[in-house]
Amino acid sequence: MSKESLSSRVSNWFKDRLGLDDLPLFKTPDYMFHVNEWLGALVAGAFFYTVISGLILLLYYNPEAGYDATETIINTVPYGSVFLYSHLYGSYAMIILAYIHMFRNYFTGAYKKPRELLWIFGVLMLVLTLGASFLGYSLIGDVLATSAVDVGAGIISSVPQLSFLLPILFGNYDSGDFTRVLAWHIILVALIGFLFVFHLLMAERYGMMPSRKVKPKAPAVYTKEEDQKFNPWWPRNFVYMMSLIFLTWGFIIAIPNALAYLNGLPQELDPFLNPKPAPPPSSPLAAQVTTYPPWFFLFVYKIADFTSDVVLFLLIGVIIPLVYLLLVPFIDRTDELHPLKRRVFTGIGILMITYLVQTSIWGDIQPGIQVSVAEQVLAYLPPAIIVAIGMAFLPYREKGSTRTKVPMFKKAQFSSPIAVLLFMILAMLMAGAATLFLASPSPLSAAIFLPILSLFVFYAKALTPVAIKAMPQGDSSASDSTSETINSTDVIKLERKKRIATYMIGVLLIMSAIIAADMWTIPSTGFESNMWGIDLGLLFIMLGEAISLYHYVVYKKPNESYE
Repeated sequence: MSKESLSSRVSNWFKDRLGLDDLPLFKTPDYMFHVNEWLGALVAGAFFYTVISGLILLLYYNPEAGYDATETIINTVPYGSVFLYSHLYGSYAMIILAYIHMFRNYFTGAYKKPRELLWIFGVLMLVLTLGASFLGYSLIGDVLATSAVDVGAGIISSVPQLSFLLPILFGNYDSGDFTRVLAWHIILVALIGFLFVFHLLMAERYGMMPSRKVKPKAPAVYTKEEDQKFNPWWPRNFVYMMSLIFLTWGFIIAIPNALAYLNGLPQELDPFLNPKPAPPPSSPLAAQVTTYPPWFFLFVYKIADFTSDVVLFLLIGVIIPLVYLLLVPFIDRTDELHPLKRRVFTGIGILMITYLVQTSIWGDIQPGIQVSVAEQVLAYLPPAIIVAIGMAFLPYREKGSTRTKVPMFKKAQFSSPIAVLLFMILAMLMAGAATLFLASPSPLSAAIFLPILSLFVFYAKALTPVAIKAMPQGDSSASDSTSETINSTDVIKLERKKRIATYMIGVLLIMSAIIAADMWTIPSTGFESNMWGIDLGLLFIMLGEAISLYHYVVYKKPNESYE
């Protein structure tokens, strides 16, 4: 039995048993298989990971002694620090990806009819994510977490008639008991999951936002006749989505554990970032720590310096931006999708991003320093003037006069026999460097391994269009056409690249086996256990990359286009 027939049989078995043909799942055009269209999947991947890792941590966390429980998980629970740090950074990744996902949809007009509810649920999920992340951050119980809860409690107690909420929301956190905080953390995560179900169902109902070249105006949805020509959800969508989820998990696990591992090395090698907890509030060392809120609330922290009126502070920092985002589908009533045909809303979006970043940096540099009205005007007026002038005078290019998108590198430069030979040598060098690094972790072996790894990843990306960066092929008007004549040269080139991709899958699997074998030799506790976390993250990254290459080998068509 051939490999293809076995794969087809397995695929059909799942499709039949799960009844996938009867579900209202979105069919995807060829040109949508690049990461820009799948940011929601990245957010979902981060959410799934934080839920899974959070459930594992829940088995060991004692909320009645928050800080001690955190230290116990880090120091005595096997691989406890691996899951704790990656759980923390998983929430960070979810926040960043959710912001990127939301603003991308904002600028593409994806909040317009018929996706209004999809947009509103997404905004609410971002708010809940920020709240759940704040409460989860507080569960650490160190001086930073306690200070963050102090700020939140102070804001609530400053609003008349709301002080009764303090024991309900935070309980006895000041004595180290975070039972109530943990309860609200779980409740908010459950609400995110509840909204996620509706968000996903509506996303499958309306599909991803089509290209403006295909659907230039709202409502931007494909007709049933058009939809029938696209790729079924199973198995191509599933395979592509899994590659993105595994890649997301890999980076979420590898990055914080790399930071924690480097922080376990001699002091002079410590990087700036550190996922480890600060001292507890009762420690004398706590007095030496500058208290900050979580980075994702730095902008709120700084806005509190603008006024002593808490109600006005909440209006500026929270309520007005949130109400605007919830109502924008009903305020922007035009059917135009191009950002330069919605200049007012585009300008507001640019200013929201600018002010978010600007105020967060300000809060980090000058925390707790009062800001006069004149200073506020001086800080925020210039960006508004620049954006207003830009939106007023930026020319709009009509369709047909747009520039041709040129890839940074020509694929032909990376697909010659010599280039393939060089790539295979590079792959072997990387395998050797990885083995050296894993057998004898040191700054020197890392200095050898990381540049070679970077070069290998860069070359791999350039060699084949993989999931995280699909490259253009063919003419832009060919996306949905089945009648276009396929150039035989393109077919030959594609087959050659598929063979290379197949070899790369083999290399990735061999390297994965080497890393997996080495993982068993690493201690399960102590700072060295974070090396195990790095290896686990690399395994997920390689698995995600291998699946994306598999997607390319099996499903890539010679007449697919970028758009």
